[in-house]
Amino acid sequence: MPETPTKNAQDSWSDAMTPRQLAFDIPHRTALGLEDFLVSQSNAAAVSLVDRWPDWPVRAAVIAGPAGSGKSHLVNVWCVKSQARVVSAADVTTENVPELAAAGALGVEDVDKGTLDERALFHLLNLVREQRLFVLMTTATRPGDLQISLPDFSSRFKALPLAEIDAPDDALLSAVLVKQFSDRQLIVDPAVISYCLVRMERSMDTARRLVNEIDKLALALRKGVSRGLVAKALDNIAGKGRRGD
Repeated sequence: MPETPTKNAQDSWSDAMTPRQLAFDIPHRTALGLEDFLVSQSNAAAVSLVDRWPDWPVRAAVIAGPAGSGKSHLVNVWCVKSQARVVSAADVTTENVPELAAAGALGVEDVDKGTLDERALFHLLNLVREQRLFVLMTTATRPGDLQISLPDFSSRFKALPLAEIDAPDDALLSAVLVKQFSDRQLIVDPAVISYCLVRMERSMDTARRLVNEIDKLALALRKGVSRGLVAKALDNIAGKGRRGD
């Protein structure tokens, strides 16, 4: 179960500002130069983790969540706060660990992807204690489900504090759709948002791809956003998925 953000964490997220067509009681903030990050129960634990830094019980932590759920966004927010470097886990090698650790704080993304130098990552986590290094890691696969060959790295990584991002709930998906449409200056009826919700794959990545496809169709056909246009956009992105586009 995701943990409930502390009062200080909650206070750091401002009140929602959504288009008049559809309003949600869901907080957001401009993430220090990045796009607005919308918060709901599904990602509250990860948001709280970032907001609590540097008051972490352990100087390394993991954010786990599906593709497009906002992991990289939160790592970037944390990096601005901590002045950390960001690297892909596949780019951490025995040779560059000392240089990476010298930054004092490091974001390590996609521990579940690519060929990993597990000894280098284990050494990096050892430096968390030895050099008082901060490390924030991300993975799309829960740490307990990852197949890791090196027992020492496996046990150390899987013991780190974990903040999971769950599948987005209706409130979060609705707010993301509204924001995406608003960013493109598209006027959308609340009924269309509801139509999207019951027919789309429930992921943040799908929400972004769907709105992008709707925008393209609206421009090409010179039509407003209707259920029919949404249905065509859904068919198009489903077709692209089948072709592997």
